[in-house]
Amino acid sequence: MPPSVVHLNGHPTTTPALSPLAFAGHAHFTAMQVRDGGVRGLDLHLERLRAASVVLFGRALPEERVRSRLRAAVAAAGPGDLSLTATVFSPAGEFTVAGPEVEPGVLVRTAPPSSGPAGPLTLTTVEHERFLPAVKHVGEVAKTHLLRQAAAEGFDDAAFVDRRGRLSEATIWNLAFWDGTAVVWPRAAILTGTTMGILRRQLAHLGVPQQVRDVTPADLPGLSGAVVMNSWTPGVAVRRIGSAALPAAPDFLEVLHRAHGAEPLTAL
Repeated sequence: MPPSVVHLNGHPTTTPALSPLAFAGHAHFTAMQVRDGGVRGLDLHLERLRAASVVLFGRALPEERVRSRLRAAVAAAGPGDLSLTATVFSPAGEFTVAGPEVEPGVLVRTAPPSSGPAGPLTLTTVEHERFLPAVKHVGEVAKTHLLRQAAAEGFDDAAFVDRRGRLSEATIWNLAFWDGTAVVWPRAAILTGTTMGILRRQLAHLGVPQQVRDVTPADLPGLSGAVVMNSWTPGVAVRRIGSAALPAAPDFLEVLHRAHGAEPLTAL
């Protein structure tokens, strides 16, 4: 198993250098799985970092500089598959007004590879909307709190319902549904995951119908399956959301995993 590596701006870091980040909440990140030195949907990860940096900091690092930070951490971790998280932050810290002249820093961490839980999962429903939902930011105590609350109630995790009564996403997951013919993506203000982006384009190449529409808890009994997905996996079956039971839908899972497998690995 490759060693875990923590790099700050392309170099091994130290405890003093990390101390300003210990309680930092004004930052954003992307998480990916590295396989054979490559990443599926690398363009989506890089665009996520670029767009979020513009929103939070008013500027973004050049793409090649970000890729060099990722390559340095992967090289230091050694050969083999691994998980990688790249966090972008402002050295000016929190509770300050920093202009675009302050260049963001990049913290890269590696860990053992992951493919997520086996499932099927049960999700409770919680009324919740994330702040800046299009940004994968770090200041989200609600996600862990709601996960733990769901576990205390006997569920595996929590799915969010917005103020209009629509299912949107789960704590660290995107949601997707199957109506027996098409993949149904919930219409709501969500973080569009990189795996979700991969599946959308690869499902289109495979000719699998897709639609985006409102999905409420009342709609669940009429659907033929549900999954959650994130950088770990293109699909883990969900067998219950709230009080609604959902069928296993193995064909749905198979087509999602096949679409994900069709996405080529891109070298860092």
